[in-house]
Amino acid sequence: MVDSDHVLETIKKLSVTAGEEILKHYKKEIPIEYKGDRTPVTKADKTANELIISGLNKAFPEMGILAEESADDLSRLDKRYCFIIDPLDGTREFIRGNDEFTVNIAFTEWGKPIGGVIYVPVYKELYYGWKGKGAFSLINGQEKRLHVSERTGDIRLARSRTHHSELLDKLIEINNIKNVIVAGSAYKGCLLARGDVEAYYRFGRTMEWDTAAMEIIVREAGGIFSGMDGKPFTYNKKNPENPQGFYLLNNEKNKLIIPVE
Repeated sequence: MVDSDHVLETIKKLSVTAGEEILKHYKKEIPIEYKGDRTPVTKADKTANELIISGLNKAFPEMGILAEESADDLSRLDKRYCFIIDPLDGTREFIRGNDEFTVNIAFTEWGKPIGGVIYVPVYKELYYGWKGKGAFSLINGQEKRLHVSERTGDIRLARSRTHHSELLDKLIEINNIKNVIVAGSAYKGCLLARGDVEAYYRFGRTMEWDTAAMEIIVREAGGIFSGMDGKPFTYNKKNPENPQGFYLLNNEKNKLIIPVE
């Protein structure tokens, strides 16, 4: 049986340490490379990734790892437990100096997230959750249990700062959404988990490391995470892509009409 406290404390510490490393490169002239899918990557992404992987391998050498900036080791597929890591979620926000980038580390069991952390380096905000134990934030040394908003109707919807979608524009229009909160990276999931927004819809392709930590934190705060087709996501797959979009809600009553593509 896995020691949940040990796993969670380890990934909390690693996320903060990685965040501190990222800030050493923030708002400085650093080279930007582009991967095959045209997504940017910087030295900050790579250094944070190496720091997290090294720490996990030292603490949990028997467990699988799937990380955005590492060569994939498919031996993870046979393992009960797997860490899923985005060392710098929101690289575009980082490059543009928008502050809202995060470090995401999730812990999965047989393809389902059971623990996760999201750290926001600029704000020094740490969000974390574990299956059956709740979700929490640690801000200014104060730990607080997270609960989604109880609001129904006239909802506040989070949208991405950099990922524009015509389908999202249509969704906002046909559902008559008046309150739109713009934010970057997995921080949008943190806003929902702490009750600042009621919905977040994301159309199109994402990767497992984009959503795994966010999913468990939102669920443990009492929220809903679902694929756009109403089915749950599976993690630690051979192909870590999720081709369909997803949504987060505080309450099923706030489910929106999804426009036809």
